[in-house]
Amino acid sequence: METGDVKRARDIMNKKVITVSPDTSVEELGRLFMEKNLSGAPVIDENGDIYGIVTENDLISKEKRFHIPTIITIFDAIIPLQTDAAVEKEIKRMAATTVGDICTREVITVDEETSINDIATIMTEKKIHLLPVLREEGIVGIIGKKDVIKAIAGETKT
Repeated sequence: METGDVKRARDIMNKKVITVSPDTSVEELGRLFMEKNLSGAPVIDENGDIYGIVTENDLISKEKRFHIPTIITIFDAIIPLQTDAAVEKEIKRMAATTVGDICTREVITVDEETSINDIATIMTEKKIHLLPVLREEGIVGIIGKKDVIKAIAGETKT
């Protein structure tokens, strides 16, 4: 395959990117995901910079049951098997009311020249489903797993 034949991010990305702000309520996010049939969205701050990314998994994990930390007792000493920080993080997530509370802050991105092979590798190794595509001025597209599958199957963006 010649280098000109290699599909790149610009060839498979969705250019109509729906974004949310950190202040978007969790309820609004749920409605947006349902209405637009989205699996996730980039979170953009007031300066237009990427703040994070939020997915269906973030919404679902917000609703999970709280597990009381497991403890063991040895010689009358109580030893927690979960750190206070882990418990605190779980409580904050369950009490979340805005996207900023539940989104992932460490966002992996690609640029328009990233090859489909690199995109597939990143998604597989990092276990992520959405990759924002950036240009100097900001986000210009987004790639989901379905976009990669369509490209492999030979479908092109219109």
